[in-house]
Amino acid sequence: MNKKVVIIGAGGHAKVVADIVRSNGDTVEGFLDDSFICEREFYGSIVIGKTTDYTRYASKCYFIVAIGNGTVREKIASLTDCKWYTAIHPSAVISDSAVIGEGSAIMANAVINADANIGKHVIVNTGSIVEHDCEIDDYSHIAPKSVVCGGTKIGKHAWLGTGSTTIQAIEVCDGVTVGAGGVVVKNIVEAGIYVGVPAKRIK
Repeated sequence: MNKKVVIIGAGGHAKVVADIVRSNGDTVEGFLDDSFICEREFYGSIVIGKTTDYTRYASKCYFIVAIGNGTVREKIASLTDCKWYTAIHPSAVISDSAVIGEGSAIMANAVINADANIGKHVIVNTGSIVEHDCEIDDYSHIAPKSVVCGGTKIGKHAWLGTGSTTIQAIEVCDGVTVGAGGVVVKNIVEAGIYVGVPAKRIK
């Protein structure tokens, strides 16, 4: 069944999400964005209003928050009366036993393996890998080409930078950012920014 989808956000990430929607044979009804002039054309559709205008479309459309910042995604996701669209690119490889939460975006060539659990409004970006038995909590972002090895638990609002790696069976707490190319080799129990090989916290 063709779904009509309103994309909240009108930036680069929203373009990629729009591609996924269309690749699945669904329709981009339009974009909501607080910084754009309404009725402006954007990436093959129209900016149809501000975020607060979602109520005009709630009865007939699905919604997805296409904004990279997890805190902003959570704030917008608190909207009531929304049916959330889960955007999964046709080229993504997802195990039948994996669970994908509502409102999440799984980009092209991502791999999500057996018994992985992806939370709500998570981004698993282009070419990234979430291995077996991993848990990625709500509002986190696994950036392009990142690898989360088997049995790893990632907390809420985490951001694993481009090309980063977590070894198997470790835990990363809420609110952690791992810099591009960082390698996490032990549990992280304190929120903050971690960079390097192995990844260490910076002030």
